[in-house]
Amino acid sequence: MEFRFQKLEIWQDSVVITKECYQIVDHLRKEKYYSFSDQLARASLSVSSNIAEGSGSATKRDFANYLNISRKSLFECANIIIILNEYRLIDENEMNRLLLIFKNLSAKIYYFRQHLLNT
Repeated sequence: MEFRFQKLEIWQDSVVITKECYQIVDHLRKEKYYSFSDQLARASLSVSSNIAEGSGSATKRDFANYLNISRKSLFECANIIIILNEYRLIDENEMNRLLLIFKNLSAKIYYFRQHLLNT
């Protein structure tokens, strides 16, 4: 059995982001940076979770709202990654690589949301 959200490219991409973030989370936990690791874990999981939850909505407008929340969680991930770089817990190349991935997914979510609202 497959859920509707599993077919969505934005959900598939969000799972990749969660995996990427959890690699950093694992490192942060080993170094005992629990507040950073816990917040990044929650924010990254929220991206895919809100896409999945929203796909079960009864209306396109409701789904679009969940996509907005998902996108905001992605911005939260970006913020945490930038702060981790400021604290030298990840290097600049890793930060830039992740921010590009986040930016690309953010655009996909935005355009998919716009499509939902305009149809």
